[in-house]
Amino acid sequence: MKNDKPRKNAFLMFIHKMGSPPWFYNFTGKFVPWLWAGFTVLTIWGLYLGLFKAPPDYLQGESYRIMYIHVPAAWMSMLIYIVMAVMGFIALIWRVRTMEIMAMNSAPIGAAFTLIALVTGSLWGRPTWGTYWVWDARLTSELVLLFLYLGVIGLYKAMDEPRKAARAASLLALVGLVNMPIIHYSVKWWNTLHQGSSISMTGSKIDPSMLWPLLIMAIAMKFYYGANLITRSRITLLEQDLRKGWTRDVIEGTAGEHKS
Repeated sequence: MKNDKPRKNAFLMFIHKMGSPPWFYNFTGKFVPWLWAGFTVLTIWGLYLGLFKAPPDYLQGESYRIMYIHVPAAWMSMLIYIVMAVMGFIALIWRVRTMEIMAMNSAPIGAAFTLIALVTGSLWGRPTWGTYWVWDARLTSELVLLFLYLGVIGLYKAMDEPRKAARAASLLALVGLVNMPIIHYSVKWWNTLHQGSSISMTGSKIDPSMLWPLLIMAIAMKFYYGANLITRSRITLLEQDLRKGWTRDVIEGTAGEHKS
């Protein structure tokens, strides 16, 4: 119990620091180049292994290779929504503006991943199921997830005051969390065409030559999310604080670097 208090204080201190726009801008900026570089390297590596080195599937042939985009995108669609809701919760409780900004900037990235998952799943379903779309429980709940993302984006854009809009959209994101277990357990709760999970905490049903490219692509997508989110959030912060002193210092410093 004695060790819990320092950890709690450290977490609250970090949240407090994150609430400082100059500190947030400078701190997160250090990670952006590394995240983009990691995404680029891992994506090239993962696609090379998945598209050229992994053997064809004994049942699906070459068409299974779309999973190296579809599966990581589907995982990210759920992960980003959960992260967005958690950041929205922190923003609602501690009134941290940077968390509001990050939560709202997560929505379009998550919506893009969800759309990619739906489109690639449809393309994968055509040779596997004989049709592009069925009202399968997994597919339908993933489509609902896309609507939730669009609802968060629409609600945020519908209000003129960014902080009030972010709080309203964060509440909607929290309500939408009920869809997460439905997506995850849909293949167990209902009789669906969508196959069950091939990867779990206890092991994998996928051959290692096919599994490693999938895991590499999954990590690459996380790097992309981090890089995109931080980049978007830093730009949003500058736009909102355009008339404040610290933003002028940043803009003047950037202009000075270009001149030199």
